[in-house]
Amino acid sequence: MAAIHRRPSWAIAESLATPEQAFLNRRNLLRGMGLGGLALAGAGALRARAEDADPTADLYPAKPNGAYTLDRPVTPEEVNANYNNFYEYGSQKTIASSAQQLRTRPWTVEIGGLVEKPMTLAIDDLIRTFPLETRLYRHRCVEAWSMTIPWAGFPLSKLVEHARPLGSAKYLRMETFYDPSMAPEQNSFFYNFPYVEGVTVAEAMNDLAFMVTGAYDKPLAKQFGAPLRLALPWKYGFKSIKSIVKIEFVEEQPLNWWQQLQPSEYGFWANVNPEVSHPRWSQANERVLHTGDYVPTLLFNGYAEQVASLYAGMDPAKLYM
Repeated sequence: MAAIHRRPSWAIAESLATPEQAFLNRRNLLRGMGLGGLALAGAGALRARAEDADPTADLYPAKPNGAYTLDRPVTPEEVNANYNNFYEYGSQKTIASSAQQLRTRPWTVEIGGLVEKPMTLAIDDLIRTFPLETRLYRHRCVEAWSMTIPWAGFPLSKLVEHARPLGSAKYLRMETFYDPSMAPEQNSFFYNFPYVEGVTVAEAMNDLAFMVTGAYDKPLAKQFGAPLRLALPWKYGFKSIKSIVKIEFVEEQPLNWWQQLQPSEYGFWANVNPEVSHPRWSQANERVLHTGDYVPTLLFNGYAEQVASLYAGMDPAKLYM
């Protein structure tokens, strides 16, 4: 029986989303005015390096999934590609050049813990195991800025089903690579690498949870967390772990990287809530990158209809930050 897809309340008609041609025309206009040349050239160089090195480049652009659209324009690639959090390469936002040290081949992903049969998969085999699609998602950082991004990848639920977890598995614990030779900041005594994150199995099975392998119609750029990252659009961005090498199914709630680093400010759930401030700033509004507009932040980043049921009956004070 064919699946019935209902358009969620936060989605708009696909015809109202920013069309690709309009985005390309904007680039052409900037070129004609002599503006944005350096940013465009830099983004072009990064794209070329990513495509030349990635054996899965033939899979992109992935087919758009029309159920995931936006109520605001897509953040231009040259903006997104030069404004990133990736602490393995520095605490500043301009880590794109440094992140090119990341070597994404060979790359394997270990899947283990409470599963029927642990496995280690080469990244190219993993990416080709599941049909890829493109989804337009909001991305809300805990620092109170936001983007909108055309991610490509596959539902995390497909990976969970492939792993065949045992009934005792309650959480997924995910881990980023650890290799100070290609990530100099991992030599820091201040941070405890590797980066670790976790979600419940129920969250992982939600339709919105998305394993990302590409963006902007090409394989994932290194500063975005190549070759495999997570996207959880209803949570603050630090939950969307980058450059994943290990996924473990566990019974106990994992302690994430930010919890270890600053437990008074960061917890496990990190669901977006404009009414619960970070200890050092308000979360009521967000700055939309590229436009510079300040807009009200929405509960669960606008995805409440899809995820609120995951937290029914839980103490709401524990769900945010």
